[in-house]
Amino acid sequence: MSRSPAALWRTAFLILLACALVLPLLTVFAAWLPGAEGSEQAGAIVRAMAATVLPDYLWTTFVLGLAVAAGAALVGTACAAAVTLFDFPGRRALEWLLLLPLAMPAYVTAYAYTDFLQYSGPLQVWLRESFGLEGRLLPEVRSLWGAIWVFIFSLYPYVYLLARTALSERAAHLMEAARLLGAPPARRIVQVALPLARPAVAAGVALVLMETLADFGVTSYFGIQTFTVGIYKAWLAMDDRLAAAQLATILLVLVALLLHLELRAQRRMRFAAGGVGRAGSAEGEPQRLAGTGALAAWLVCLVPVFMGFFAPVLFMLRPLASDWSVLPWGRFIEWAGNSVRLGAITALLAVAIAFVLAFAVRRSRDWVTRAVVRLASLGYAVPGAVIVVGLLLPVGWLQQVAPGAALPALITSTAMGIVWAYLVRFCAVALQSVQSGYARIPLSLDDSSRMLGVGGLRLLSRVHWPLLKRSAAAAALLVFVDVMKELPATMVLRPFNSDTLAVVAYQLARDERLGEAALPSLALVAVGLVPVILLSRTLRSAKR
Repeated sequence: MSRSPAALWRTAFLILLACALVLPLLTVFAAWLPGAEGSEQAGAIVRAMAATVLPDYLWTTFVLGLAVAAGAALVGTACAAAVTLFDFPGRRALEWLLLLPLAMPAYVTAYAYTDFLQYSGPLQVWLRESFGLEGRLLPEVRSLWGAIWVFIFSLYPYVYLLARTALSERAAHLMEAARLLGAPPARRIVQVALPLARPAVAAGVALVLMETLADFGVTSYFGIQTFTVGIYKAWLAMDDRLAAAQLATILLVLVALLLHLELRAQRRMRFAAGGVGRAGSAEGEPQRLAGTGALAAWLVCLVPVFMGFFAPVLFMLRPLASDWSVLPWGRFIEWAGNSVRLGAITALLAVAIAFVLAFAVRRSRDWVTRAVVRLASLGYAVPGAVIVVGLLLPVGWLQQVAPGAALPALITSTAMGIVWAYLVRFCAVALQSVQSGYARIPLSLDDSSRMLGVGGLRLLSRVHWPLLKRSAAAAALLVFVDVMKELPATMVLRPFNSDTLAVVAYQLARDERLGEAALPSLALVAVGLVPVILLSRTLRSAKR
């Protein structure tokens, strides 16, 4: 059956979009081609690593990912259930306080904990002096379990944000029906409300896993030999980009498997109930807590906020207060402006691309559309430095073929290259959030709209968009904050004299200059608070 010209144009556009997003990944895969320059040497390095350190990389990565996924799912879902299903004093404040760790780069949290808890840190020094003790008094922070701790309390907001959105839109009449059947409150929550949020929790856990797999700052500083560290060693220590690219393809296979399992889980756990709402039902309102119940809810919400935000901030304030004279106050506005500009541009483009892809797969689930969506989701787990290599390799080839071409200069000397790398890296973040929102919109709404003559872009603007505003806001926030914290791509591709808060904070913290690194880190947190507050207000207004 022949396709209409509009369908052909739509397919061509999706293919071009997919090519733009996967070009760095295709370049990485090209390292396996027999004719690739240096492929024999790169293959020898990979074989040597497979016989020595690669099994340890894989096992450590597996343990780290499994522990972080379980911890983030537990913490994020518990916090989301506490602030959406229950009402207690301070709940409104906790709703946005729980988002604060999104503004904290994980590597800054790692440095803060290490500085405070290490053998020569103020806590152990005070304990030894106060109680006459000797030796190490606390477990080594720079360890696998220390990294798990940092990742859980840095990344749980991914699960919390998506689960909170899902739980706030739960079907009130189902809760009411369970109450009429005699189900107690605990059973209604566990067997009715929480299952409705499982697709969102699965999407959040997938984001946490991909972020953990792609991390280099925390694992390298803690001395943990993960798979990503092996990629960076092959690229930086052995000075072999092709070997790093070949190792990166193995990571991409693992990510593809993870995405496949996550999509299958979402298909099995897709819940759509007609008449979603709370009108006229007492079950639509949070259950009031007092006394011990309110205290328990406070502990559930405050512990993650303290561990993921307040404690690192307090740890950074200590060296900051010791010497204010070393702080370059005049550059902070410039750094913050560069961070906000890059984050806002990338967030808008990423959300727009996510809507295009999610709407396309909603309308037509042919193999081309499904393949484009899956390809667009792969970049998030790829380390930023590997994406940079994937972008710069074809740029170098183009410079050799056409030395006078303008495209290489646009990519390496302007914001175009860095935004491109951000989109490759973070489109999956926006896509996961938008698709999680689509999973809660029954297909019957689309059929009813078409029967009323509403189709195409009008269907997206008049039916889908009002129901996906919260998902879009969540996607924009996640992309914005991720861009502000991104390091490898920013350091390599940023234009001259345009440092960002993340780059400056990392460079100073890496040099153990925590007193100087504290202020750009805190400024990064302050800038990140703006979208957190706006998102919280958006979610709160949507309840009314």
